[in-house]
Amino acid sequence: MTDRHHLLVHGGTFAAVGDGGDISGVRGGSSPDGLFVRDARHLSRWQLTVDGAVPEALTPVADGDTARCVLVPRGGRTEPPACTLFREQAVAEGAFVEALRVTSNRPTPTTVRIAVTADADFTDQFELRSDHRTYAKTGVVRQRQVLDDGVEFSYRRGEWRSCTTVTSEPAPDGVEETGTGARRLVWTLELEPHGSAELALRVAARPHGAVVAPRVPLSPAAANEQLLELEGEFAEGVPFPTGWPELAAACARGLSDLAVLQVPATGPDGEELRVPAAGVPWFLTLLGRDALLTSLFALPYRPGLAAATLPALAATQATETGAGAVAQPGKIVHEVRHGELAHFGQVPYGRYYGSVDATPLFLVLLGAYTEQTGDTAPARRLEANARAAIGWMLDHGGLTSRGYLVYRADGGGLANQNWKDSPGAICSADGSRPTGPVMAAGAQGYAYDALRRTAQLARTVWDDEVYAALLEQAAADLRDRFQRDFWMSEHGFPALALDGDGRHVDALASDAGHLLWSGLLDKEYGELVGRRLLEPDFFSGWGVRTLAAGQPAYHPMSYHRGSVWPHDNALITLGLARYGLHDEARTVAHGLVDAATAAGHRLPEVLAGYGRDTHREPVPYPHACVRESRSAAAPLALLTAVGGA
Repeated sequence: MTDRHHLLVHGGTFAAVGDGGDISGVRGGSSPDGLFVRDARHLSRWQLTVDGAVPEALTPVADGDTARCVLVPRGGRTEPPACTLFREQAVAEGAFVEALRVTSNRPTPTTVRIAVTADADFTDQFELRSDHRTYAKTGVVRQRQVLDDGVEFSYRRGEWRSCTTVTSEPAPDGVEETGTGARRLVWTLELEPHGSAELALRVAARPHGAVVAPRVPLSPAAANEQLLELEGEFAEGVPFPTGWPELAAACARGLSDLAVLQVPATGPDGEELRVPAAGVPWFLTLLGRDALLTSLFALPYRPGLAAATLPALAATQATETGAGAVAQPGKIVHEVRHGELAHFGQVPYGRYYGSVDATPLFLVLLGAYTEQTGDTAPARRLEANARAAIGWMLDHGGLTSRGYLVYRADGGGLANQNWKDSPGAICSADGSRPTGPVMAAGAQGYAYDALRRTAQLARTVWDDEVYAALLEQAAADLRDRFQRDFWMSEHGFPALALDGDGRHVDALASDAGHLLWSGLLDKEYGELVGRRLLEPDFFSGWGVRTLAAGQPAYHPMSYHRGSVWPHDNALITLGLARYGLHDEARTVAHGLVDAATAAGHRLPEVLAGYGRDTHREPVPYPHACVRESRSAAAPLALLTAVGGA
């Protein structure tokens, strides 16, 4: 988000408001504002005026779970403002609440006219992206109904129904039409000398499919109490390092973010679950890869995330082939969407399977959860799902026919289907893109780990020694093939990928660190890779760059070709520790923790790749998710890798 938008998040609901608490509803740009629930904008305007004019922010909204600001009518030095407005806002599940206190600054009675212009355009988030796409929406019916204490906005398209209800206490003196579809709620406040009046405004969003209306808190303070209780419960019992207070603070901040980034999901038997969403503003939904990595990072401290993520992904596992969604039997979902465009098939992301690595990561998490907790119930319950996932890797995934997990560009979805999924992210050192099917290095490491961990489940939980031996042999063969085919002896480093003809995609990339995490490389190769990742062209001082500087393809402001990703570095740190490179692991961990400390102890989704030697503060990446579950969980992975060192 831009600096002018401030995020309030609770579960599947978030609001983006400006410095003065307003929502403008302007389309376009990289960060639209509004109140969003289940991929739709349920408030597209929320604009306060005083005596017909927009007040100025004396104290603008600051970061936090509650948006607070102080406003005054615009004026000059010789004419002090007649009143001061204290505005407080918060969100809850499906709800937005505001408390507005208007205080007179005059020694005589004063009349103040307050108005809030509200609208709900119910725009799908995909329509708000800056990709210039348009979507036909025929038969749409919009209605506005004035209530005794506010107004209700409703939207209908075929069987699709959504509504937003705005109410206030006291009730507005009137609800005016604006000529634009928005409605203006107005109050005429009679203030005693230096007296005050308060307005309580509540917004309830009922997205399509909601059975009951949300429970709207009575005030922002009540909503904030809910959040604080939730965040406190989530952090309780985690052993924060006493000798490294900055890491402890980053862990605490991350756990607080994870607490509010939990969204509803459904298990195989229809049970209700809460799983980690990917991040805000664009991905407040279940993304397979993101939820799996988040759950893996948090596993030693919050195993409940894994216990919810595994059945939620099992429930959405593909059972048949679907070309538009890139679905194949046994494949784990990449993205789940609940919006109007997904519902009507205008975007493929209702259930979209364009990920080569979510399926092996599902198996890695299932095995790791069983090993970490000793709880075999999920492995028993999800045995069929795990076997189907192995079947996908061997069959449709390409392990049997090509020797590696393979993906092909999806014309209607993602060109790249590993974690670096932006166009051009998988490239050679000169920036050229591979042709034909792609075999990304990191995914092969995940596959190796998945085969080994599932073999252990087969032997110890499912009592199937034959299947265990088969998977162990497949893992050993993959390891031998990989080191033969991917290793670039001239660089002492593995290729980023192989192209359709088996040629090296030779960019030097951080994905090699994922191979340490999965244990795919022999010790000698692993140590070479680990030390190479700490050279100055890779390590910026804040973390390992996605692409080593000095290559023609490198750009410090590229999403995946030179930036620094905290979750990527968390995997690298765990891998360095696995190979006994503890000094290197501590170096990366300290860089990340320093970056978090510079930003209020919160790690963003991604940072620019500029070096610490020339830039004394980490440079933000302009379009990063401010709260992202993998980054929120990354400090926990650092704690696992290096302890309190």
